[in-house]
Amino acid sequence: MRRLEGKEALVTGAGSGIGRETARRFAQEGAMVAVADRCADKVDATVESIVADGGKAIGIVVDVTNRLEVEHAVNDVVASLGGLDIVVNIAGVDIYGAAHELSEEDWDSELASNLKSVYLVSYAAWPHLKARGGGCILNTASVAALRAIADNAAYCVSKAGVIMLTQCMAQSGAPDNIRSNCISPGFTATGMIEGYFADQADPDAARAGALALHPLGRFGQTSDIAGGFAYLASDDAAWMTGSNLVIDGGLTSGM
Repeated sequence: MRRLEGKEALVTGAGSGIGRETARRFAQEGAMVAVADRCADKVDATVESIVADGGKAIGIVVDVTNRLEVEHAVNDVVASLGGLDIVVNIAGVDIYGAAHELSEEDWDSELASNLKSVYLVSYAAWPHLKARGGGCILNTASVAALRAIADNAAYCVSKAGVIMLTQCMAQSGAPDNIRSNCISPGFTATGMIEGYFADQADPDAARAGALALHPLGRFGQTSDIAGGFAYLASDDAAWMTGSNLVIDGGLTSGM
């Protein structure tokens, strides 16, 4: 039995990386998936990949930092799928810089993409989840929410905010059977992390130093994180809400 059979799910940031792999995994688990991203080409590629594997998906292009776009997108998804059971907020960016170096524009952009977007999508989806008699909201935090990184202030702050927002939504959603959990990935092999290494003075040394932080001896794969989201969305996690599931190869167990 596939764990998400008959469920309707919306995954943001599903055009690449963890978002794409999560959308694919949900479809493999039996869900009908709405693939959301701001890049139409990436949306199409993910939908085509899911359909080619025998899954079911629709695509939606949306800027998750724009309230009106989010409201229209969620309403369109519900109209197309017939309802909504699962929301996975994965869309986000990483703008590097220490607190005393970041421009106000970069600060605002980071928090809008990583934190405000979670609020906007969850706000728009909430009445539809309630109408189904409950559901779940899954968010993407980071080990950067748990350990400060000097040259990545806005990212750390935004992801710490995601954890607290997740916990607040867990409290307010419980009476309506709306569960809210998040995942904090360690360094995961995506375009975002490769961009981080490329921006360092010595990319090879930066990569080796980051790898050494993980006791299991490797970076995470997008499938590692997608598997966590699939678990949290399933009935196997029916008694979990307000939790931050750390999937980091042991990074935060030591340091």
